[in-house]
Amino acid sequence: MKVKVITRNPDDFLRETKHDIHKVPRNYDPSLHPFEAAREYTRALNAVKLEKVFAKPFIGNLDGHRDGVSCISKNPKRLSVLISGAYDGEIRVWDLAQKICVRDFVAHEGIVRGIIYTPTEEHFISLGDDKTIKTWKSKAPQFGEEEEPVNTVISKTVLTGITHHIKDPLFATSGEICQIWEESRNEPVRTFEWGVDSLHDIAFNPVETNLLASCASDRSIILYDIRDSGPLRKVVMKLRTNKICWNPMEAYTFTGANEDYNLYTFDTRNLKKPVNVHMDHVGAVTYIDYAPTGREFVSGSYDKSIRIFETNKGHSREIYHTKRMQRLTCVQWTLDNKYILSGSDEMNIRIWKARASEKLGPLKPREKAALNYSEALKEKYAAHPQVRRIARHRHVPKHVYNAQKELKTIKDRSKRKEANRRVHSKQGEIPYESEKSKHVIKEDR
Repeated sequence: MKVKVITRNPDDFLRETKHDIHKVPRNYDPSLHPFEAAREYTRALNAVKLEKVFAKPFIGNLDGHRDGVSCISKNPKRLSVLISGAYDGEIRVWDLAQKICVRDFVAHEGIVRGIIYTPTEEHFISLGDDKTIKTWKSKAPQFGEEEEPVNTVISKTVLTGITHHIKDPLFATSGEICQIWEESRNEPVRTFEWGVDSLHDIAFNPVETNLLASCASDRSIILYDIRDSGPLRKVVMKLRTNKICWNPMEAYTFTGANEDYNLYTFDTRNLKKPVNVHMDHVGAVTYIDYAPTGREFVSGSYDKSIRIFETNKGHSREIYHTKRMQRLTCVQWTLDNKYILSGSDEMNIRIWKARASEKLGPLKPREKAALNYSEALKEKYAAHPQVRRIARHRHVPKHVYNAQKELKTIKDRSKRKEANRRVHSKQGEIPYESEKSKHVIKEDR
């Protein structure tokens, strides 16, 4: 018996390749693939497990300071340059690609309180406990020349923080009062006061460039407009705000790092309560910096950990920690949205990946396609209990784990007490209070 079959020569429809990789024609009719969902779920589970396997966020460290790191600053035009100040008054300029110090000198007597690059990147400005504001050249001096500041300004008041206008040659300092300076002048061009003892942090808005925000010792956050004669508004919190940062993509949004272990995102159009409360830290939050996309921010805390938050969510998506890392003093998110830099008490600056399992270096097209497919699957099955459990799990140090348990006990106790009071009181006498409105005392205009 003869059987005739349709045959085709593969050379007629397959292109020549170095490897035996060819596109396989497929029929996507769902009736022909009854187990597609089951296969996809297994792939999603494997993808989220592999993400944990490859999650190695720590890249390296910059070692050289002889005292704790007090502040760090990114270069606005060069990704590989970082500048840092220490508690002994020393300033170091680092090459991040090679992880080496290219320049170091003692700039101040006492702690370097703030350091910032000018928008042109030709100079950087530092201030310290010795009440001086010094401007330095970005380029290292020639062989044989000494490190000398381009300009030195002696302030009449104590200085605690500095921020630079994103375009103009203006910078602002915090201390006993808020002062606006021009780079070419040795006296402040404007001062702002609102009956507070001192300000410990200040930040220019990168979008609405005339707006300023500062954190005061009376637990308040104050907003200024440099075109106006006085401060605009003030919101008073229950505990002190340590650091403030504006969202680089939304002119009206800023986030404050607070002593009560939380971070609060505010909308300047309505300061009566925060837009979001970001919880998870178990120590005072000391520093915050936004990603250039404006969708995420990183925070450092006294609980010796770094956490990454999404702006619209109340809990962190990632926690970074090491055995040797002590209390965090400063954190920065690099301008290419790939790395996080952190400085801490034990004289070290560390470099981390912004996404813990991301592969560094160039990717082949097939690798990119596979990663994109895995991300799509993880997003599709994110609500499934098994996938969610694996994706959420994080190993935390023992002291953080114990502190989290203690905080949970305290919160549960206060909720139970409030519920009991409500049961044994008249209806409506004890109103329900949201988490967002619990931490704000008042708003002043």
